[in-house]
Amino acid sequence: MAKLNFGGVEEEVVTREEYPLEKAREFLGKQTIAVIGYGVQGPGQAMNMRDNGFNVIVGQRPGKTYDKAVADGWVPGKTLFNIEDALKKGTVICFLLSDAAQIALWPTVKKYLKKGKTLYFSHGFGITYSKKTGIKPPKTVDVVLVAPKGSGTSLRRLFVEGKGLNSSFAVYQDASGHARETAIAMGIGVGSGYLFETDFYREVTSDLTGERGTLMGAIQGIFAAQYEVLRENGHSPSEAFNETVEELTQSLMPLVAENGMDWMYANCSTTAQRGALDWWKPFHDATKPVFKKLYQSVKSQKEAAQSISRNSQPDYREKLEVELAELRDSEMWKAGATVRSLRPERN
Repeated sequence: MAKLNFGGVEEEVVTREEYPLEKAREFLGKQTIAVIGYGVQGPGQAMNMRDNGFNVIVGQRPGKTYDKAVADGWVPGKTLFNIEDALKKGTVICFLLSDAAQIALWPTVKKYLKKGKTLYFSHGFGITYSKKTGIKPPKTVDVVLVAPKGSGTSLRRLFVEGKGLNSSFAVYQDASGHARETAIAMGIGVGSGYLFETDFYREVTSDLTGERGTLMGAIQGIFAAQYEVLRENGHSPSEAFNETVEELTQSLMPLVAENGMDWMYANCSTTAQRGALDWWKPFHDATKPVFKKLYQSVKSQKEAAQSISRNSQPDYREKLEVELAELRDSEMWKAGATVRSLRPERN
């Protein structure tokens, strides 16, 4: 492992230099990696591993998602099977269904977890909250985790561009004595930029906090608040959206991703610099109590209980569509659709 310095804190990480793809292929060469579920993470991980030379099959029920897998090059009867057949054939079972779907399918999956197999997750939810989910693997299998820090779509897009999405990895159960290397090899196989070690509890706690916080929940709340203030003060939808979302996502965030926040500040006007430096601390002080409340809600398992309860309801998809429509039909995101349509083509 490589030792890196993160702002004065030393941390060990795994990069492709310490653990090259060839080594991962050699270690997992005799394994049949069965990706169960072809929704959010499944396509990206499955196609990346396939393109990296691993023996990968997909298990999916017939329907639109099955048809998508066929369109992505998975061959029925050869690399694409129904779920139970894939579970039989797989020696590394990548359990990549949604948390609610994992709960429903667990009795079926458990039947096929024979001694010597590996159960692989990309989220610590099912294991960490096992009292609520019922997911308790037999002691004779390895249980590992690789969690890419982004969507499966991003994982695939960056892979195709020759880049990588960073991932965490963890071992919950080491029945074979080499579970940790399996996790690392899988992490390299799915196309990770680098790997940092965690455990199942810390992964799910940070993940739930991040999704509800700066990654999705908080950013939508901040977008909406600023957009509304601008509109209430007479600014047009185009101006309000461009100043709230478009400039951030298309101009400033790429600069932050490239070299950090201080570098982005240094490459903006002195007026923008002064305002940002004056106002970031008031925003910090205003939002930190909300983040503390959020973290406690995650830590107390309230968020997990709510997710299981609401996402397991038979009319979940219908209710979800209503909530998503509230975002989609808001003036801000309608303005966003118009702005995106006017972006110049990049040749």
